[in-house]
Amino acid sequence: MESDNSPDKQTPVDIRALLDSDPGLNLIVEVLQAKKGLDILVMDLRTVSDTTDFFVLCTGTSEPHVKSLSDDVIDRLRADGQRPWHVEGMNNLRWVLIDLVDIVVHIFRHEAREFYALERLWGDADAATIEDGWLLDGKIELADAPLLEGQRPHHDS
Repeated sequence: MESDNSPDKQTPVDIRALLDSDPGLNLIVEVLQAKKGLDILVMDLRTVSDTTDFFVLCTGTSEPHVKSLSDDVIDRLRADGQRPWHVEGMNNLRWVLIDLVDIVVHIFRHEAREFYALERLWGDADAATIEDGWLLDGKIELADAPLLEGQRPHHDS
């Protein structure tokens, strides 16, 4: 029998508590939101993998946007005393991976995110979508409604 690892089957996560519990994770999400990263998803891998605790996935609208998101995440982490262990993808800017060991940030172009489908590959992980939005007083504004896994913010074109 084939298992269904679609994001719709993931368990909801209390994202506020999760971000409050890990300052590095919170910083990454704040930077991605401030730079207008799209479709931010935090995946809690602690119960499904020993390789890392969290994935943070984000989509950039263009190569310059992916570069800006990546550079700002790296710069803010370094300013906070957290040096990435490994960074790759800065040459082609389709998928930039920033590895902090406990947190791995994946910043994609839309096409690459769809193609590699990490949400489906890691479908057993608990996850939460961060609503696209603005920062108010340095705090992330999250929707009041519970976040459901697999929900994607709707973007009007």
